[in-house]
Amino acid sequence: MFEIVSLKALMASKEEVRPALRVIPVVVVPLPAQGHLNQLLHLSHLLAARGIPVHYVGSASHNRQARERALGWQPESPGHRPIRFHDFILPPFPSPPASTHAPLAHLLPLFDAAALHFRSPLAALLRSLTTSSRRVVLIHDSTMAFAVSVAASVPHVEAFSFHSVSAFSLLLYYCESRGKPPDDPSIAKLNIPDIPNNACFTEQFLDFLRRQHESTAADSGRLFNTCRGIEGRFIDLLAREPQWRTQKTFAIGPLNPLSITKRTGCGPRHPCLEWLDKQPPASVLYVSFGTASALSDDQVVELAWGLEASRQRFIWVLRDADRADIYTEEGDEGKQKPKKSQEERLGRLDYDRRVERVGRVVRGWAPQLEILAHPSTGGFMSHCGWNSCMESMSMGVPLLAWPMHSDQPRNTLLLTRVLRVGITARDWARRNEVVPAAAIRDSIVRLMVSEEGKEVRARATAVGGVARQATTEGGTSRADFDAFITHITK
Repeated sequence: MFEIVSLKALMASKEEVRPALRVIPVVVVPLPAQGHLNQLLHLSHLLAARGIPVHYVGSASHNRQARERALGWQPESPGHRPIRFHDFILPPFPSPPASTHAPLAHLLPLFDAAALHFRSPLAALLRSLTTSSRRVVLIHDSTMAFAVSVAASVPHVEAFSFHSVSAFSLLLYYCESRGKPPDDPSIAKLNIPDIPNNACFTEQFLDFLRRQHESTAADSGRLFNTCRGIEGRFIDLLAREPQWRTQKTFAIGPLNPLSITKRTGCGPRHPCLEWLDKQPPASVLYVSFGTASALSDDQVVELAWGLEASRQRFIWVLRDADRADIYTEEGDEGKQKPKKSQEERLGRLDYDRRVERVGRVVRGWAPQLEILAHPSTGGFMSHCGWNSCMESMSMGVPLLAWPMHSDQPRNTLLLTRVLRVGITARDWARRNEVVPAAAIRDSIVRLMVSEEGKEVRARATAVGGVARQATTEGGTSRADFDAFITHITK
């Protein structure tokens, strides 16, 4: 399924593979953060399944991370090409732990380093591919738009931007940036509160985003991990944006695998899945806040009490946010545990023993897609990163929204006000406060056992059906994906 190659080896073997390279190769450039690595790896699998040669680029550490956390893909079928991973070298850069006060600040040195030091090897890779192919297609994360200028420097390369956020969130981001609300009466009726960009991002990260987004005007088109049945009107509104009117937009999601069985995971089955097997249908709340966010010690304790007080079954993933390199000594993938102060406070509560009949605390990596696909999972308390949102919606699982930063507060509005497949657990307007255990307990009960929760679950089931149908023959995402394949191979 995966193949690691060096640029030197690729160039040395080009005569040998020349006949196969009549098919247009695709080079994929993700942002080196889990939610972005994951979505673009899903897309790479879908392209490879169509016989497209895919070259996935990043540092050795992040390519390893993407491969080891991959989940749900079956072995290659006939015609499926292996994904080639290219390990680009990064010089040393700071890798501090995540901060609750400066979201993503711990990853910004990594992003800056990648945007600077990937330019030369990316250009070399593109040039090597164009020597044996009439065209090369570059798909870059929208936050890695330095790749557009690299593509422009190499003849016969066409660039496309991949947006790893919702169309709704991106539309509101643009509107806030220019100080004007969306020009659409259907959105005005939603009474959407103002969410300033500088409340979602640090000023340093906003500067990084501005530098990247300014480069995307040279793209030929844009790809979204969403479907028109969920976000059609927002996709159409984005298409009216001045910088988008000459570009094609392809809504091709959900990208994640939609059929997960006990045998599709990588390696041995996680113990929490064995526990899930023994629980009643739709009875377990899955609790996870992604890989880039940190909870304060006080908030961890309130969450622990709230989960216990709700008397609902749960799986709680309690781990530190990913460092820039998860394989360093401080953030080794297999040993990544919550910081000592949090563990000590839960230990004093004797928490694991107290909740062992109804809950499990997972310290480390958890197989999220398998958990969401499990019939015993009935809800997802989430930070509402778009990767998690799409995985949850595609499995028909309602969300308990706990937004922290970035696109998450706007995704929360989409989930709770537009699609109504979720309930708010953390009020964004009070984001600087600790959510008390009683409020956490009440929101869990609302989602899992109240009449309101039943209605939300029914809508989540319906939205899940819409998302899955979009990828089938005759569905909108399948049609857009087919159109994209036709465009890049013509």
